[in-house]
Amino acid sequence: MRHTLPIAPQFYVTAPQPCPYLAGRMERKLFTALQGDYAETLNDALSKQGFRRSQNVLYRPSCAECTACMSARIRVADFTPSRSQKRTIRRNFDLNRRASSPWATEEQFALFRRYLDSRHADGGMADMDIFEFAAMIEETPIRSRIIEYEHRPDDALVRGELAAVCLTDVLDDGLSLVYSFYEPDQSKRSLGTYVILDHVEIAREAGLPYVYLGYWVPGSPKMGYKAGFDALEIYKNGAWQGIGDPDSHTTETHPLSVDPIAEQVARISLPDTLPTKG
Repeated sequence: MRHTLPIAPQFYVTAPQPCPYLAGRMERKLFTALQGDYAETLNDALSKQGFRRSQNVLYRPSCAECTACMSARIRVADFTPSRSQKRTIRRNFDLNRRASSPWATEEQFALFRRYLDSRHADGGMADMDIFEFAAMIEETPIRSRIIEYEHRPDDALVRGELAAVCLTDVLDDGLSLVYSFYEPDQSKRSLGTYVILDHVEIAREAGLPYVYLGYWVPGSPKMGYKAGFDALEIYKNGAWQGIGDPDSHTTETHPLSVDPIAEQVARISLPDTLPTKG
């Protein structure tokens, strides 16, 4: 005999703190726990509504006075690399891709520290130690992969030097880049761009329609690069839409135009039922 029960996760709101993307603003996140037998079902559903995963939590920006952060994804079937992106692919022809279960290594952590110290020394992860790094990589209740890019060695039996790493979630409709980092002293390779381009190819080979890139924030230099990818969609006003002209998206929002948390939660579409045995 089979019964069905609704998924009813509890949603919470973080306390306001300084925004890491736009100076002078405060951020606040709406979040829920990601756990249990139906974590993948919930993750798939909420990822389509602008949520992102961090370990066993799903979150979405819910700032009191701003709606600048918008989830972004690439439509794989419509994507065509630009001329500069084609050059990036050629510059990295010598990298091997290796995908495995999410397991942290000392080599990954060493690369992670070099990346942070060079690119994000004042960011929220700046003080992360190896145990916190391992938790970020390994604590996942859904199907995740760690994808490593290494220099191709002369000896095929020897692993090459690590150049880039990406923690990737496999959704029912695409790949989600949870976090990526790379060798900071190889700027000519454009490794961050290459990782995204390679994920588009992985998704294409797997027949998955989207590659989720996290949040695009107009006006933020840290996030501006995402607008340079073809076939980019953003989640805005409760729906996915083509980005169009990136300059047409304002970062200004009057406080009264931001809906109360209760209304935001009420509009979240949850999976209808859960199969259970009984």
